[in-house]
Amino acid sequence: MKKTLIAAAVMGASGIAFAASNVTLYGVIETGVVVQKAKHHDTNVAMVSGFDSGSRWGIRGVEDLGNGYNVGFVLEEGYDSDTGANTASNSAGKVFGRESQLFVQGGFGKLGLGRFGTLSSGAGSYQILTGWALGTGYGLSSWTSEIGTSFSRVDNAIAYVSPNFSGLTISAMYSNKTAGDDSVTKWSKNNHYYGLGAKYEANAIRTSLIFEAQQVKETPAAPAVDNKNTKYAINFGFEYNLGSITPMFAYQYAWQDEGKKTNMFGLSAKVPMAGGDLLAGARYLFGKDKTIPATEDQDVNSWNIGAAYVYPLSKRTKLKAFAGYADSGKGWKDVSYKAGKTVEDANITPVYNGYQLFFGMQHSF
Repeated sequence: MKKTLIAAAVMGASGIAFAASNVTLYGVIETGVVVQKAKHHDTNVAMVSGFDSGSRWGIRGVEDLGNGYNVGFVLEEGYDSDTGANTASNSAGKVFGRESQLFVQGGFGKLGLGRFGTLSSGAGSYQILTGWALGTGYGLSSWTSEIGTSFSRVDNAIAYVSPNFSGLTISAMYSNKTAGDDSVTKWSKNNHYYGLGAKYEANAIRTSLIFEAQQVKETPAAPAVDNKNTKYAINFGFEYNLGSITPMFAYQYAWQDEGKKTNMFGLSAKVPMAGGDLLAGARYLFGKDKTIPATEDQDVNSWNIGAAYVYPLSKRTKLKAFAGYADSGKGWKDVSYKAGKTVEDANITPVYNGYQLFFGMQHSF
């Protein structure tokens, strides 16, 4: 009730009328300290925001239209709790960069329009990724870390989720232009995203299968370059809750003509322990990376292990600890920084080679 009253005050201050009982203000704040060392670099100690769950606040609401139909919205902004700045997801002038959507749902399913996370992003209202205990957080152990292939949030998107058929739902998503105004260039020159997935959740089983493709027809430097260098990925996940332990398996096959062609496997588990949850996983990737100069070894491999412990202090507050280690070989054996970064860049992370330790707190409201 307090959340809806606060939301009413916020929206009322903007001169917007609405039914207070249908609007909720919510959020997450996560702050901690990370100690990490990437290969060939000094140890780094830093305060970080959203190491596992991104710090955010948002407003969501729904109106009952009757006959089983309703219309709703989600407006969500990310921020860095250690500096107060907007996160990268809110770049390029975006206010609600994590999610901004209007949806309608009923007996036909759910249809959403706007900006939101892709099917495998691990973020937002439409993600259906399963099979990896550490999810898409926890630094170098994130399933969507740079060693694999990921699809983040997209603009100008439409998403559909089918009704639930005895635990099975089908999801589809399309973006008319993944970033920016889709009216600036002609349709055939825009970067498009396509996603199709199925998720089954019943009794002890959770599983999902996702196919995604994103065209790369333009760059900030050359907005009308048609190189048709589409990247593709298939993600499969399976979980089985045995009560005392939930073992999980995840697999990704990804390919791009002028990029990476990789297979990635993950074995992980969630174990209730000492009043909290232990999350642990090991992952291995192998393949080819054509972004490496042809004069060098383009064959690559990488493995990492990670474990996290989450202890609830209350229903809304948790303590989190994590330790992870990554090691890569062949073409990635000396990589110690993310693509687009230089060796001198201060934002070095041990995604390919190195270790990472984290301790922090998360509060939800």
